[in-house]
Amino acid sequence: MTPRDFQVRPTVEDDWPQVKALRLEMLADTPLAYLETLDTAREHPDDFWRARAGGGWREDGINLVAIAGDGRWLGTMACRMFDGGVEPYLVGVYVAPGARGSAAGVTDALLSAIEEWASTKASGLLLDVHEDNAAARRAYAKRGFVETGRTIPYPLDPRSRELQMRKSLP
Repeated sequence: MTPRDFQVRPTVEDDWPQVKALRLEMLADTPLAYLETLDTAREHPDDFWRARAGGGWREDGINLVAIAGDGRWLGTMACRMFDGGVEPYLVGVYVAPGARGSAAGVTDALLSAIEEWASTKASGLLLDVHEDNAAARRAYAKRGFVETGRTIPYPLDPRSRELQMRKSLP
């Protein structure tokens, strides 16, 4: 797969069935990477998914998706400015197994668009990653994120930790 094989764009309300399907896929694939369980996500009504999809481009956040030429959703990333936060947070990161890796370009294309948006808000981009998610930690480090030393309990299991990582933006 090359960058020409897909497009990156913000989600829109009409995307809600695909947003829901991809979220359920994410939670089934890598449950410790998210702050929601698969069972909880399955219980959300359609209006929840419509609202989530409709938040593709806002002043305080962006939801992006990578879509293959054949219509398959390959991945997603979101970024939010949380109340009181100085720097935006990267959240909801997922790339489907067949679209992972540097050669595919999906992760880098999504992250580049996120960084472009985030750089209009601050000089850095933050994220929290589960301490046991070594693959994600490596992927983020490869893309310039460094651990800040800040940790928080993982909300779904406070016995484990989430590690904060930060990337400086131009």
